[in-house]
Amino acid sequence: MSGLLLSGLLLAAAAGGLEPGEHTRELQVEGETRSYLVHVPPESVSPALPPGDSRKQQRTGWPVVLVFHGGHGNARMMQRFCGMNETADRSGFVAVYPNGTGNGRGLSFHAGLGGLLFRNKPDDVVFVEALLADLSRSIHIDSRRVYATGMSNGGMMSYHLARSLPERIAAIAPVAGTMPPDDRPLKRPVPLMHFHGTEDRLVPWDGPNNRTARYLRFLPVDETVGRWRKDNLTVDQLVEQKLPDTDGDGRHVYRTEWAAGENGAPVILYRIDGGGHTWPGRAPRLRLLGDSTLDIPANELIWQFFSQHQLPERPGQ
Repeated sequence: MSGLLLSGLLLAAAAGGLEPGEHTRELQVEGETRSYLVHVPPESVSPALPPGDSRKQQRTGWPVVLVFHGGHGNARMMQRFCGMNETADRSGFVAVYPNGTGNGRGLSFHAGLGGLLFRNKPDDVVFVEALLADLSRSIHIDSRRVYATGMSNGGMMSYHLARSLPERIAAIAPVAGTMPPDDRPLKRPVPLMHFHGTEDRLVPWDGPNNRTARYLRFLPVDETVGRWRKDNLTVDQLVEQKLPDTDGDGRHVYRTEWAAGENGAPVILYRIDGGGHTWPGRAPRLRLLGDSTLDIPANELIWQFFSQHQLPERPGQ
């Protein structure tokens, strides 16, 4: 078989049943109709290779980045809000935007927050499991390279997934969303990159305050990072960088990294001084969300981080 023909067959297998472009998928989960959006890169883009793989011929499935919208949002809004599709096209991964549940267009995820608002909501962990099964029947994905990011409630959902499905999620990168009050230890270290503004009024750096709705309970940023560091077996020594103020707004971003210890995983925190409830690298659509920073491109940093990690190989893979 010629190399050209083999290459074509491999790319066809990687594409699976979903053509390049935008797709809306629906599925039944626990008696409810759930939906998600999928963005598949153009034909000229091959799936990104796994970390440490320098093969020239493409033999792998697509990495998958789950992108969860914030509370009172939806998948289509999240696509526009973060702009992850452009990064997917440049880097070679499939971007997936799940829809939460709720009334009308304002949806949210059951991210383990508890309280009356979430008590009767569907189990979104079960939804994500069903979503991944549905996606794998439609396109050739790399099951060792499924990642989660999200904004606000979607960031909290990323944390919740890493605790609930550590055998499916290779790494997470929440934005402006911290951990729910969950005392369960991680079943395995999960690499973490977290972005947060110090002036976030919706998910405050120091945790809920007197302006936070009583049904919302989440941990402060420092406690979130501290718990994740403990479970990730990071070293105590940190490396902190003050990044250049490239957009000239007088604000700075600080990057702090705790490297993985033996059998552990790294934790990276981007602290945006003066930053609001926003996505770094994107201008906020609503002034009430506060100020954003253009000093760092969250999407590129997230993918760069994700691309360094994959799940351990399981017997039979």
